[in-house]
Amino acid sequence: MRVRAVTPERLVEEIAARVVALPREDWVRLAVDGAEAAGTARLAEALVEPLRLGGRAVLRASAGGFLRPASLRFEHGRTDPDAFYQDWLDVKGITRELLEPLSPGGSGRVLPSLWDPTTDRASRASYVDVPVGGVVVLDGPLLLGQGLPLDLVVHLWLSRAALARRTPPDQHWTLGAFERYENEVDPALLADIVVRADDPRHPAVVEQG
Repeated sequence: MRVRAVTPERLVEEIAARVVALPREDWVRLAVDGAEAAGTARLAEALVEPLRLGGRAVLRASAGGFLRPASLRFEHGRTDPDAFYQDWLDVKGITRELLEPLSPGGSGRVLPSLWDPTTDRASRASYVDVPVGGVVVLDGPLLLGQGLPLDLVVHLWLSRAALARRTPPDQHWTLGAFERYENEVDPALLADIVVRADDPRHPAVVEQG
């Protein structure tokens, strides 16, 4: 294993180039996985423009738009790390509405979000037709190990110390969930691209072999 330092700009360029080089006969379901503290949403947003410049239609989505209702998420309290780990994401909903339609032979018609966690109601989003060759860029935590049909996954890895340091104090209750994720799923082993993100100004790509 080798770790290669890159600039944030170069990281975006390399990921975008890898996606653009994929066959254009199919859609690409790209996920940026990791704790919010790692900057997953920031990286996902940064990828949109270079992908479009590379000739790909892009749809941005977040796992936060596919959470289960509060009555299910908070069944064991609002700060239960085990519930956060296994009960918050509506795996069936995100698969059915966002990812499965972009499988080979799919319809290409997707729902960018299903649930609004602020109002705790359906998001009322409209369906979108993603042209063949288009890319959905999804960001969120704990995405691997759930059977989600994804084509390319970038995992932003944080050391335990960096995760604790960069997670707001009122969210420290989630740290146990990320520890379980690290131990039970080993996302760095499953992801296609692993980035060490302890210092957001100096990311490093982990190269296997």
